[in-house]
This record gives sequence, C-alpha cells and structure tokens, in this order.
Amino acid sequence: MNFTRWSARLPGTQRRAAARTEQTASPDRRGEGSVPAARAEQLTDESPSVPAVDELRVREVLDRVPSLVALVHGPDHRIAYVNDAYTTAFGVRPLGERAREALPELDGLGLFPLLDQVQRSGKPRTVKSRKAPDGRSYTFTCTPVAQGDGEGGSEGRGVLVFATDVTDHAEAAERLRASERRQRETAVTLQRSLLPQELEQPDDLRIAATYHPGGTEAAVGGDWYDVITLGGGRTALVIGDVMGRGVRAAAVMGQLRTAVRAYARLDLPPHEILQLLDGLAAEIDANQIATCAYAIHDPNEGKLIYSSAGHLPILVRDENGTVLRAEEPTGPPLGTGGWMHTSGSIPLAPGSTAVLYTDGLVERRDADLDEGIAALERALAGATGTPQVVCDRLVRSAGVTPDHDDDVAVLVLQHPARSGPDSELFRNAALELLGGVEAAPRARAFASGVLTSWRFPADLHDLGVLATSELVANSLQHGSPPMRLRLRRTDRRLIIEVTDGDDHLPRRRRAEPGDESGRGIAIVATIASNWGCRRTPGGGKAVWCEFALPRTQTT
Repeated sequence: MNFTRWSARLPGTQRRAAARTEQTASPDRRGEGSVPAARAEQLTDESPSVPAVDELRVREVLDRVPSLVALVHGPDHRIAYVNDAYTTAFGVRPLGERAREALPELDGLGLFPLLDQVQRSGKPRTVKSRKAPDGRSYTFTCTPVAQGDGEGGSEGRGVLVFATDVTDHAEAAERLRASERRQRETAVTLQRSLLPQELEQPDDLRIAATYHPGGTEAAVGGDWYDVITLGGGRTALVIGDVMGRGVRAAAVMGQLRTAVRAYARLDLPPHEILQLLDGLAAEIDANQIATCAYAIHDPNEGKLIYSSAGHLPILVRDENGTVLRAEEPTGPPLGTGGWMHTSGSIPLAPGSTAVLYTDGLVERRDADLDEGIAALERALAGATGTPQVVCDRLVRSAGVTPDHDDDVAVLVLQHPARSGPDSELFRNAALELLGGVEAAPRARAFASGVLTSWRFPADLHDLGVLATSELVANSLQHGSPPMRLRLRRTDRRLIIEVTDGDDHLPRRRRAEPGDESGRGIAIVATIASNWGCRRTPGGGKAVWCEFALPRTQTT
C-alpha cells in the first residue's frame, strides 16, 4: 500500500507544506539570513539532526502507536491499512476487502453509520467508551482523509479510524456508578421506611399521600409527610423537606418526623410546634435546614390552623371548585433560628379538598416557581374523586416521571360533605354553662337527653353522663367563665369536651383517702377510651374525653 497518497486534513498541515515549498524554491535566501555559515557548521557538529515530524514515515509511526488504527477508503469502506495494535486486538484483516465483511467488530460496535456520515460530510466524529468484542472499552475517532493527488468527493476520500483503550476509565466509572446506585438504593430504602407505612384515617377526614423519589441520576432527598390524630376529633397534618440529598438527608428527616409526632402530643398551636422544631433542627445538624408546614384540623371550626417554616403554600379547593392559596404568615426554614413563627388559618368546610406538597411537584429549572404553583391550582380545580385519585392526577399533571430530577411528596385530605343516613352518624350538640349550683345538674340532664336521642345503649349512655358530670365539675371548681359543654358523635366515637376561660391544665393524680377532690380526672381517664387537654387560642383551655362506639353503632 502506498501511504504517501493519503494525508489527513489536520490543522497546520497545509501551512507546513507551504513553508517547505518556499524553502525549497529559494535556496539562495538561506545565506542572506542572520546566521553565518560558520555558526551553522558549529551547530551541526554539536547537535545531532532531529527530523521534522513531516519527514517521518507515517506507516512507521502508526505501526508503533499503542492505539488501534485502521484506514478505509471509498464509499464501500475497503480496508487500506490496519496497524499492529489493531491486528493484536482483533486478528489479521485482509487489505482491499469491504470493511462490513472483513471488520465485523466495527459492525458490532455500530460504527458503520458513523463511517458513512464522516465519508459524506468530510467532518470528524467521535463516540466515547464503546465495549468491543475483546472485552475492552475504546473511544473511537473517525477522521476523513483525502488522497494526496487532490482527488475530491467520496470516491477519493477515506476514513481513519483511531481507537483509544479507555477500559480502566470505563471500569472506574462503572464502579462509581454502581456505588452511587447502592447509596441511592440505601437512601430510598431508609426514606421509605421512615415514612408512614399506613396513614392514620381520622373520623372526619379522608386522606391519601404519595412519595416519588428522584430519578436514577438524582440523589434521594428528605421529603416527608405525616398524619397525627390528636384526640377530641382534631388532626395534625405535616409535610416537610430536608435540604440536601442522600442518606444523611433521609436520616435528618426521620429525626424531625419523630420529633413532630412527640411535640404533637402536647397539642400546641402550630407555630409553637415549629418553634420547638426550629431549635431541634439546629441541634441535629447545623449545616442542614428544612422547610415544614404544620396544620391542625378541628371539625368544630371548619378550617385549617397552620404555620409554615419556609414551605410552599397549602392549597384548598372548595365544593364549588374554587381554589384558595394559604398566604402569610410564614417564617424561615427550620434550623435557621432567631424567628418567631405565627399561625394563620384557611377555610376547610365540608366538601373541600386540601393539598400539601413539596417543591419537587411544582419547581422546574426552566420556569418560575409561581408558575408551577399556578399550574397546580388549575389542576386541583378540576381534580375530583377520592383523595388517592386526586393525588395521582396532580402528580400526572405536573409531569412527574421515574426520571424526575427531585423527590415529590403529596398529601391530600378531604372533608366530606355528608348527607342521608351517613349524616346521622355525625352529630353535634352544645350547651353554654352558667355558674352556680344548678350548672352541674343542668349539664347532666342535657347530656342524658342528647345521648338518648342519639340512641346510644344504656351502658354507654351512663358512662357519657358520668364523664360529663366530672368534666363540668372540674371546670366549675378550677376554671372561670365562659364555660361550654360540647358533645359530638362520629361514626366511630363519642367525644365530650368542656371549655373554660382558665388556662391552667388539669393533670391526673392519685387522690389520698382523705382528699375531697382530685378524683374527677382519674375517673374520666379510667372510664373513657382516651382523654386530654389543651390551651385554646383565645385563652383558656379545653378538656375532653372519648368513648369508642360499639360496632353496631357505626353501621
């Protein structure tokens, strides 16, 4: 093969060729320069001559390079040359044969479309890290070359295939990817294990939630949600997002979720819960912060009382399809410190649906965050059905796929509008209590009449009247006006609650035989399924107890 007929069109080749032509055509000008002949002879004696790159034989160079080199020419890619490294890797290849038959390894690597493209366009192309049949990985560069006699077009053009062995780099990259996959799987497993395995279902709400980890190229974050029944018909709803990725973010999320459940048992207002979490988040990890929204639903109030630590606004769709966005108050994320959080409210009447979510649902790199929230509002306005159906529709409308670049957590709650026989299972009755000796007998008579009208069995009727008597007596003795008795039944339980204007919370204690007081709360705790107390927003307190209804009462 005559290699001198081919030259790669590489930068500088034509300039060097022109320079050689000029020097050959004007030999006389050498003596006219600033270097005397004697000086030139001295340099020749002291320094061995070094041939220029252009004077080296191309074949000798290519035969000795460790990379794989092959040259094909013409539109059917006939083999013009393969170097020793190529022969060592894939065996002897016959010259002059069509590459598609004689170089099957290139076909297995999918390079022939690339050769055709380079042949037509005259532009080099590169494909990175392709695994060859010999088990090694190569990066292939295909460069167009033309015959030295100036022939043009695809008939006079060849392609130089240059393959660099990148097996070590490819294996290292695969090890790194495998390690990242294992870390991600660990983080996803930890994340899912720390989320609620089964959501609590309050009497007055229907709730569903979903969690979607980020795609395989995105590390798992610290999104979480929770539903906590507080007793007395009240429910706490939580959603949060730990900034950061991986196992550490999931671990911090788990600690915050556990702390929220513990603080929720104190039945504090939402902003006080966030104040406690703020200090705890700084102690857990001063380098990580988290956003969080904490809301409480009380069926007697028909609204959500909420507080936000840098989290996205809660959305509520009323029974007419109008979507409301919870506005201020909001504070900075948890872990930043130095901020007094406050509580706000948003209506949640029967027939309403509320959505709590993390930023992965609405935030996109190429769009403003407000646009994402507005799109979610439009999707919620048309979303009907069960909470799980609404959940799925919102996720689909946001374009969340398995390759999504961020975690997504969504919590949907509905306050059903009940009618017909179902509405008979949810009743309320209230009585304003005036001070004096007649208050307790009047409260007992009221409770007895209400429970009789609700057709409770005799034993539950008597327990309800006794609990009412003890709670009212406790309020009359230790509380202050205004005082109120409220009875509520759901499809699962009877709730008795007494409120008054004193914020001193009662506690259960052991009464000595000679004590004339101190037994009321102990009696209530003994006969009821559950009891508790809390301070009310306007000052004062509420003391409540619950009785689980027999199964026949819930059907």
